[in-house]
Amino acid sequence: MHATDIVRAVTARETSAREMADQALTRIAAARDLNAVVTVDPERTRAEADAVDARVAAGELLPLAGVPVVVKDNIWVGGWRITQGSRLFADFIAPEDAIAVARLRRAGAVVVGIGATSEFACKGVTTSLLYGPTRHPLDRTLTPGGSSGGPVTAVAAGLVPLAIGTDAGGSIRRPAAHVGVVGFKPSYGAIPYGPGFAEAGWGISVVGPLTADVGDARLAFEVMAGPDPRDPHAIDVAAAGPAQPLRIAFSPRLGLDVAVDGEVSVGLQRAVGRLRAGGFLVVDKDPVWPAGLAEDAIMPLQHAGLAALFSDAFRSDPHQFDPDIAKQIERGLGLSGADVARALEASTQIARALAAFFLDVDVLLTPTVPCVAWPFTQLGPSEIGGQPASPRGHAVFTPFVNHASVPAISMPCGTNAQGLPFGLQLIAARGRDRRLLDVAAQAERVLADRA
Repeated sequence: MHATDIVRAVTARETSAREMADQALTRIAAARDLNAVVTVDPERTRAEADAVDARVAAGELLPLAGVPVVVKDNIWVGGWRITQGSRLFADFIAPEDAIAVARLRRAGAVVVGIGATSEFACKGVTTSLLYGPTRHPLDRTLTPGGSSGGPVTAVAAGLVPLAIGTDAGGSIRRPAAHVGVVGFKPSYGAIPYGPGFAEAGWGISVVGPLTADVGDARLAFEVMAGPDPRDPHAIDVAAAGPAQPLRIAFSPRLGLDVAVDGEVSVGLQRAVGRLRAGGFLVVDKDPVWPAGLAEDAIMPLQHAGLAALFSDAFRSDPHQFDPDIAKQIERGLGLSGADVARALEASTQIARALAAFFLDVDVLLTPTVPCVAWPFTQLGPSEIGGQPASPRGHAVFTPFVNHASVPAISMPCGTNAQGLPFGLQLIAARGRDRRLLDVAAQAERVLADRA
């Protein structure tokens, strides 16, 4: 059932939050081989569901009444073990809810489990020393991507209709594309961040929903969005506004010199053709970036952030860390202040370039990923578009969006010959989240009608 269907049924008392929670727990237990949900607490979940049923019986109208939700293992859920996929936090119990989680619970959602993440949410494959690999629901030898691999797999495998992840460089959108679900990255600040762990990437990470369709993503966003005095960066996003002619720019490579698999390119072109046939005005137009700008220019921020947070623990016992995260910490320890300042300047240039682009267009359409899923034993595919690929070659279309603070949504776009999904990404100016969700819903209908 979709979240909207569950809300209707629980509100009408055709079923109960307890029944929905029990069904979700049963599905999670039957899908342990996916390693998507790493922590469950059935007693706590059932008590929470019973409390929702009591509120419904008392006449409360709850926008997420009885909806089971999986929360990523780096977002605080009060009273639950939240580890960031790290041995350092293996026994950490969150002292309170993150604001987003508190709002979900207040709206009647029921936490049924904690979804796997890569260590500190800093890796594009969801594996950790603490829990091992999360596996793709369509092929257990593949990764769903990362770092929100557990939450996206929980939705794609039908364990829950709603999961919550974080996105500091594509960690919601890319895995959503790899498993064929919807992943929404709001504007920076649209959903208040924290209370929670200190972040390795400053000023770019957001909380967002993962769902089977845009309608459920919109429902969850509306519950979580809105300022809170505890988050100084929180913003109030604009209303969607009246319908008007849309100016959509299609950029098949985001204006970057990067490789894309042929089947992904063809599938995206086919989707754009269907949107045009469905009445969308789509023009070919690339963002213009400062010369030579690529993800390498901004990655020092993550490496420096990891080093700042964990250098003491790393020097004490480097074997506590995922070897891939250890390499990032080592790089961070080797950076100078000037290196970090240059990365901050690159981040600012990205934000300015994309802000200028949205003076002329309303929505930017790009691939979400340049490839389909790959073996979970690798950081990335060995090649993309017939060319050797770096470990971050799969991530080229998402990080700039975070540094620009703008909203973006990944939607299923097609599959390759082996049936593995990929996605298209819609991007809008900061604060235009509701307008973007409207466009995504329209696009979803057109693509479904013309499939």
